[in-house]
Amino acid sequence: MEKSYSTSIWNMFYQKTGYLFFAIAMADKSVHTKEIDKLKSLVREKWLPIDDIEDEYGTDAAFQIEVVFDWLLENEKNSDESFLEFVEFYEENASLFSKKIKSLLFETASAIAYSFANKNKAELMLLGKLQLLFSAAPVDS
Repeated sequence: MEKSYSTSIWNMFYQKTGYLFFAIAMADKSVHTKEIDKLKSLVREKWLPIDDIEDEYGTDAAFQIEVVFDWLLENEKNSDESFLEFVEFYEENASLFSKKIKSLLFETASAIAYSFANKNKAELMLLGKLQLLFSAAPVDS
């Protein structure tokens, strides 16, 4: 990831990424244990290694994905609002989203959707919206 942006914007990026992944998992109106397990394994496998940005507590900022996901789940937020929260951040900060980051976001979202009984219609529709969002505003990198 580019270091030219502030640590706070990258922390916000990870938080909003948590919104996206929650929206995908909650698309069918419930979050399943397999989806949570998949998210946690992908954060560790794919997201932790991509940078060394830390949050205000000195932990890897990528863990903000899990923290926000858990908070949304505990507070019974819905998929549509969570997806819109991510979209707004994306549209305001499109330059943060390189091709590599968009690919990793889509790959992770797809894996979460596929983790429980394959992808259902609601998850497929949300993945389609994500794909359209990423293709509508191309970013070089």
